[in-house]
Parts: sequence; structure tokens; C-alpha cells
Amino acid sequence: MGKFLESEKKRMVDFKSKSPYISDKARKDGIYKKKPRPFCLPREYSSENLYSGIREGVIEYFTKYEIKWHDGIDKKPSNHLCDSMVCCLNFLFPFAYNPRALKELLFPLFPNIRRLLPMDQAGQYVSIEWIGLENYLGEKMAQHGKRTRGANFTSADAAVMFERTDGQKQIVLIEWKYTESYSRTSYKIAGSGIDRTKIYAPLYERDDFPVDKTLLPSFDDLFYEPFYQFMRQQLLAHEMERAHELGANVVSLLHIAPSHNQEFQRVTSPGLLPIGDSVINIWKKLQRPPHRFDSISTEELFNGFPVQQFPDMEEWWRYIETRYSWVDLE
Repeated sequence: MGKFLESEKKRMVDFKSKSPYISDKARKDGIYKKKPRPFCLPREYSSENLYSGIREGVIEYFTKYEIKWHDGIDKKPSNHLCDSMVCCLNFLFPFAYNPRALKELLFPLFPNIRRLLPMDQAGQYVSIEWIGLENYLGEKMAQHGKRTRGANFTSADAAVMFERTDGQKQIVLIEWKYTESYSRTSYKIAGSGIDRTKIYAPLYERDDFPVDKTLLPSFDDLFYEPFYQFMRQQLLAHEMERAHELGANVVSLLHIAPSHNQEFQRVTSPGLLPIGDSVINIWKKLQRPPHRFDSISTEELFNGFPVQQFPDMEEWWRYIETRYSWVDLE
């Protein structure tokens, strides 16, 4: 278990016991993986894992698009208070119906934004668990022939689309991290015995593979987390751009994670160690073409957001500062 995860569990125990955002009945230990856990909510109150201002809308959205919850309970979120999907939703979904606020949030990274554009449905500007309109990566389809957002296919945790000042459309796939840390375990061979390199080999063998193969010792070196996730999401972005999905001219990947979670940066792939001293530095060096990958800490991104200009979001920000107090740099 990572040190940041350990500290977050303690923080969430305190949050659950004292916060006005949790009902009294939800303060009891929750069962998670068959054991009572003080950092989890009772299963019947798992919806309280979401900020109240987005709770109903998120659950309706997941139901409408049949999105799979990570560790979900009865078509509702996980009861684990350190759940990464829940964290992503608590931070990003309040911007889904507020394009002016979303533009302010993203402007430091993308100063060429002219206006936000909806992806899933009219009036919604943040999409969750985006898998692309087509099976671009050739991942195995279920027998019923339907792909599932949030499970079994490469998914971006979130996605946004905007028109740029040069008139082009850009989609940004967002990879959200919270308490994750990874070991030096190869994911080349799946538990079922399938060699995962064979799935992505047709894309790897193309000249336009979006990773610099002259720097890559071996294709196998990408099958260590989080590089394996980054590779698949970068491939998804690249193929969406080639297909001009939703009319997009550019599709890029944005990684967001707490700077406090330093263990995430540990290089897990032995073959990639000579390239750089952190996950993000290595991935930036491996990118081709350039300008298709960005990374920013959760703290820097959200502390740059001028919440005082959006009075209707002040209660949400108080919730964030209370629950994820590490986000406040001041």
C-alpha cells in the first residue's frame, strides 16, 4: 500500500466521522471486500460518496449510457472513500454543465480555447469513461457485440472538446489519478493466458505508432502500469484523431494527479529506466507527434481556478477543500 493511500484512508475516516456532508447513518463502517472498513461507507449509502450537488445527475448519466462503476454497488458508486472514479467525478462533474467555468479551468493549459463543445449530449461539456465511437484498438468484443464504457475496453476517465481560436476542434482525453501506485509487474500476459502484445501489435507495427520506437528498448517494456494505460489511451487519442471523431482535428491526452502522491512517479518498467527518472518525464520523451500529451497536478490545476468568479460553485469548492484538503496549496 502506498504512503499517500495510507494517509488518505486516515483523512477519510476523519472526514466521514465529522463532516456535515455525510449523514449520521452513513458514518458507520462499510463492508468492502467482505470486511468492515472505517474508510468506507455502509453499502446502502454509497451514493454519499459523491458531492450532493452532482449526485443525482451523475447516477442518471451512468444509467443512461450504461457506464460501469468501478466497484459499484447496485448501479451506484463504490463505497470506498478513496475511490479514484469518485474522486474524478467530485472534481470534474460540477463543470459538466458550466462551459464558462470549464473554460477558465482549462485555459492555463489550453490558452487557444474559444468555446467548449458538447460530446455526449447537448448542454453537457464533460464526458465520462469515453471509449471512442469505434473499436479503434481492436479490443475483444463481447458476444453481444456491444462495447461497455468503464469496463473491458480502453476508456478515458473523462473527455472534453472545444473549438480553438484557429478554428480547429480539439478533444482532450483525461486520465485521472488519485491514490494509485504501481509495482514492477508485467501485464504482458493476461490472467486468461492471452498475450496482450498481440492485441496492440498491428498498431505498434505501423509507422505512425504514437510512441518513439527509436527510444523504446522493446514493445514489452510498455506493458507495466501506468505505461500500459498511457499507451492505450495515447493510441485511442491517435486513432480518434486519424478518424476525425466528432469532427476533431486534434486529440490529445491530459494526465491529472496529486503532486502529493509521489509514489505514482516511480518507474515500474525496468527497460524504461534509462529514459527518465519519473513516469511523466519518460512519457513526454516517448511522444510522437509532439503536443499530444500534457500533465498537471490536481493541486496546480484547481488552485488556478478562479472560484470567486463563480458564486454558485463556492459550496462545491468548500466540499473539495474539506474532503481533499491536500488540494489547497496555500
